[in-house]
Amino acid sequence: MGEKPKRDQQPELVIITGLSGSGKGTVLKTLEDHGYYSVDNLPLGLIPKFAELTRDSPNIRRAALVVDIREREQLQQFPEVFAKIRRSISTRLIFLDADDDSLVRRYSETRRPHPLGGDRSVLRNVRSERRTLEPIRALADHVINTTELNVHQLRKRIIENFGASEEAKLRVYVMSFGFRHGVPPESDLVFDVRFLPNPNYIPEFKNLTGKNAGVARYIRSFPQTVEFMERISSLLLYLMPHYTAEGKSYLTISIGCTGGQHRSVMMAEDINKRLAKAGYATKVAHRDIEKH
Repeated sequence: MGEKPKRDQQPELVIITGLSGSGKGTVLKTLEDHGYYSVDNLPLGLIPKFAELTRDSPNIRRAALVVDIREREQLQQFPEVFAKIRRSISTRLIFLDADDDSLVRRYSETRRPHPLGGDRSVLRNVRSERRTLEPIRALADHVINTTELNVHQLRKRIIENFGASEEAKLRVYVMSFGFRHGVPPESDLVFDVRFLPNPNYIPEFKNLTGKNAGVARYIRSFPQTVEFMERISSLLLYLMPHYTAEGKSYLTISIGCTGGQHRSVMMAEDINKRLAKAGYATKVAHRDIEKH
């Protein structure tokens, strides 16, 4: 859950609460994608211990958890618990809200039962939940009304307020592969470089790979190679900020040639270097480089 934090990072706990159907799950998943150790519906009595572990653990420096109406009558103790943990660790409370009509519509669309259940209508349950949560809402550092927000807009709002860290950067995986072995199923973007001259037909290059300097020089010697690299790099650098704005945490760029040993390897290495130079967190892998 989340990525290994830096040791000098100050410990932080984010508590997410609010009306059922207002987007708490989206917020929790967004924080998890951006480096927070995340727990859903932790019993109220365990929160102080969880806060201690977050404060003292060398491996968990940022954590997020959801507390909501599923705690029922235990919620009355939340203000006291919240005051206690805030004295020992930096803690922020997010309260998610939405208009009654919007919450009722969301339950109607998903056909999920309201946590309060019973024989009452969803609207009556929503109003009852709102009254129960009012004392907690008054404690919130951030109140977000999601009535007019879609999932992507909510994710963006959370990233803007909580994702400004090394863990929040878009992580880019550049992978070379051979089409004869199948397209990697995890691919977000796929580029086909089989139009480039194939070093496999040059005897001195046949048993080498695109990581070899001679092979790389041969592939780069063609004007279409240079133009393709420039065009693809420009496209990717244009796309990256838009993927980040939509809350995407991981992007896999797959580059394929016939066997996955020469052209795609050289191209993946080059694109990886260009993206890294532009400041993105990148990693390159060659899935089929050892296959013959």
